[in-house]
Amino acid sequence: MRIKICGITRREDALLAEALGAYALGFVFAPASKRRLTPEAARSLSQALGPLVVRVGVFQDQEPEEVLSLMERAGLQVVQLHGQEPPEWAEAIGQHYPVIKAFSLTGPADPAWKDYPASALLLDGKAPGSGQAYPRDWARPLLQTGKRVILAGGITPENLEEVLALRPYALDLASGVERAPGVKDEEKLRALFAKARRLGGYGPV
Repeated sequence: MRIKICGITRREDALLAEALGAYALGFVFAPASKRRLTPEAARSLSQALGPLVVRVGVFQDQEPEEVLSLMERAGLQVVQLHGQEPPEWAEAIGQHYPVIKAFSLTGPADPAWKDYPASALLLDGKAPGSGQAYPRDWARPLLQTGKRVILAGGITPENLEEVLALRPYALDLASGVERAPGVKDEEKLRALFAKARRLGGYGPV
């Protein structure tokens, strides 16, 4: 199991997540997000990390040229698309960076999403970044396709066991380990990774 901590805005949060065993950290550039960073701030945070943490840039309905420019300026490694981006945008970006495509669920996942040109697909709640959950069974139609599926949306240390039982490729958390948008909660982060290890979803740090 892999865990990505998204919406990183502070150096201390980035370093703690890395120390606890996060596989990836997310830096948000979506225009309307409360967790939005400048590319210079994201680069500074990225440079504080070790070499084995994946740096993900999160975008929403931003054209490929803007995405590629911001990624280069921030020095990140993977693009996450969180809007209504057409497949051709993902294909253009995918020539330069691996792409994760997010879908907001209002009902069961559409198995046809497996054909979207991305390295992995992310299933989120109706209002991404809000901590709003959805019935976890809604993820099953896409999980059963064999595509790499990342689960997000209302995941917390308290409901981690339920989510891990679906055996997704990875988990993505933001508000579930925060005390305010962009400000992570140390106790919640520690509880998350400790519980993941107890449940067998994570190796020892």
